[in-house]
Amino acid sequence: MNPYSWINFASLILSMLLFTIFYGISLMPATRSEKIGERAWKESKTLRIVASVFEFLFTINIVLWHWYPIPEIDWEIFSTHWWIGLIICSVIFIPGLIIVIKGVSDAGSETLTPSEENKMYGGIYKHIRHPQTTGEMPMFVALAFAINSWFLVLFTLVFIIIYTPLIMYFEEKDLVKKFGDDYRQYQKETGAFFPRLRRLKVK
Repeated sequence: MNPYSWINFASLILSMLLFTIFYGISLMPATRSEKIGERAWKESKTLRIVASVFEFLFTINIVLWHWYPIPEIDWEIFSTHWWIGLIICSVIFIPGLIIVIKGVSDAGSETLTPSEENKMYGGIYKHIRHPQTTGEMPMFVALAFAINSWFLVLFTLVFIIIYTPLIMYFEEKDLVKKFGDDYRQYQKETGAFFPRLRRLKVK
């Protein structure tokens, strides 16, 4: 057994956990400001940068699995036509990347530097509340298909299933604290990850 395989596996787990923890804390400046004051807003930027570092490491660990897998759980998806995984990756990854870019663009500075003065933003956010998460999370699964690993596909899916509602809960709890009834109304009118189909009122 290559020792680097276990190092990569341990790093995969650790970077995933630290990314989730640091990013989760960064999403609660309004809540944390009640205890530590204005410093909470400034710390959110630092916490998001740290979270981004661990997210990058998590992505690198997924890619390194191609060269440093653990044989006992290294189940190939396509034994011969490996290129099918690349096609699936492209079909998932490219739309996800477009949504992420649009979400970051419409959120502006709030993506990295949350502020008490920032207002609720428009653009793609008029249609879905969490476009960056909507686009970003499936990209991990896309990479898993490119690596041709059932283990990584299952691992990233479990990660998304746990991470997404957890992060959404803490972020929206903080946004309600920040924007109050305006955000509660926004929650009712706008889907979290997919546009909400509104029924046409028959006059």
